[in-house]
Amino acid sequence: MKYPIGIQNFEKIRRGGYAYVDKTASMYKMVSEGSYYFLSRPRRFGKSLMVSTLEAFFSGKRELFEGLYAGSADWDWQQYPVLHLDLNVKKYATSEDLDKILNRHLEKWEQQYDSPYADRDIEERFLHVVELAYQKTGRQVVILVDEYDKPLLQAIGKPEMQSAYRATLKAFYGVLKSCDEYIKFALLTGVTKFGKVSVFSDLNNLIDISLDYEFYDICGITEEELLSVFSESIDALAERNRLTREECIAHLRQMYDGYHFEEDAPGVYNPFSVLSTFKKNKFGSYWFETGTPTYLVTLLRRHQYDLEDMANSEVTADVLNSIDSESTNPIPVIYQSGYLTIKGYNERFKKYILGFPNEEVEEGFVKYLAPYYLDNRDRKSVFDVEQFSNDVETGNAEQFLTRLKSLFASAPYDSVKGDRENHFQNMMWVVFKMMGFYSHAEYHNSDGRIDLLIETPQYRYVMEFKLEGTAEEALTQIKQKDYPLHFTLDEKKTYLIGVNFSKETRTIDRWVVE
Repeated sequence: MKYPIGIQNFEKIRRGGYAYVDKTASMYKMVSEGSYYFLSRPRRFGKSLMVSTLEAFFSGKRELFEGLYAGSADWDWQQYPVLHLDLNVKKYATSEDLDKILNRHLEKWEQQYDSPYADRDIEERFLHVVELAYQKTGRQVVILVDEYDKPLLQAIGKPEMQSAYRATLKAFYGVLKSCDEYIKFALLTGVTKFGKVSVFSDLNNLIDISLDYEFYDICGITEEELLSVFSESIDALAERNRLTREECIAHLRQMYDGYHFEEDAPGVYNPFSVLSTFKKNKFGSYWFETGTPTYLVTLLRRHQYDLEDMANSEVTADVLNSIDSESTNPIPVIYQSGYLTIKGYNERFKKYILGFPNEEVEEGFVKYLAPYYLDNRDRKSVFDVEQFSNDVETGNAEQFLTRLKSLFASAPYDSVKGDRENHFQNMMWVVFKMMGFYSHAEYHNSDGRIDLLIETPQYRYVMEFKLEGTAEEALTQIKQKDYPLHFTLDEKKTYLIGVNFSKETRTIDRWVVE
């Protein structure tokens, strides 16, 4: 089987005999039931391929759809004029970069449709291109915008550039509404929805299907599709990794499934990771390695956001659906970027419960955060997850706590300005999340208190942390909660550990182990 990794052109995939998961039923539903749509999905999730598929569909290339749902659909298969704008092809470093790429597309369209208005403003040129395309072909125009938000994402934290991009895009996309009589179909895709920054303020005719159940699987791979289209690939992967077929499917599910785009919708697999796994016959963090979420870390650190809260967020649909570039809440950006997904729904308070979608994303994100929250500036960093894990696996509680004290003491002073308690808690979250990938570590933070349970095959650690209290108080709290009673039925050696932080020294000042 040929896997179309990195190939986003529908025609190339179909003519080249690459594997293709048929999504044309959902696309046909869009086309036949509406005219203006918006869809947000994480990067490398198939948005560009969907846009390319729609371009081939509206270009009348019926032969490419043979054997697919759309190939037998009731459609006229005429060739409509298609204006395909791809904003993912440039790095936006200056305020002029957006104008340059828009100008490049406009010049091509103006030449194609003999437009004499190349000396006008960008939005006026676009309007005339749409009108002329309609007049010269006698058919309404199809407008497909891929990664509409790439400029805005790259301008996060740069107010002047954000303002310039917003003004340009608002006027440019406003043409979609003013040219309604000339437009057959329009789709905007992106990672995020900048709904509070006026980009969409004039586009109230756009139907946002990002959280619609009927379109939850328009991008990505469902488990049904995985098992039917890639059955032989699963068998080959299982054999190569010495797994049974059932074990292999379970591991695929654990690593790459878990994206939910509606509270009741089944999980969806990350297509890039799945295809890369089958191609290499090896499990890996393929999606996370293709891009680093620098702007997400910038938001988290700038606003001193609690990482435990981030990983267990509850938000309303309004928050989830829209991003304000000046907001102190990074959760919408993190969710729409694919690092969090819908895990449940609080019906009483109408809130979505968010969490990491799968192991690939959780481990990759935590490992990426580590250098920003820990003193990881060189190879001799005091944080070494293998050493920490080895301490707990061998029952060396004192050595483990000594390392932990050194870790906090090594934090650069400038990294703990502001809310030091928040910084300590975030460091703890990163450390024990990292350890959790190698042993069973559960970290819980609530009401200013940090609780920790670590389990290995032979040992168990029940830990309580105090800030400006005493280690003895922390140990007493463990006993008062009767934590040890939960573990009397097995033979594991259990350590009860009380730990106290000092704000003055910015590290652990004392611990007690029983």
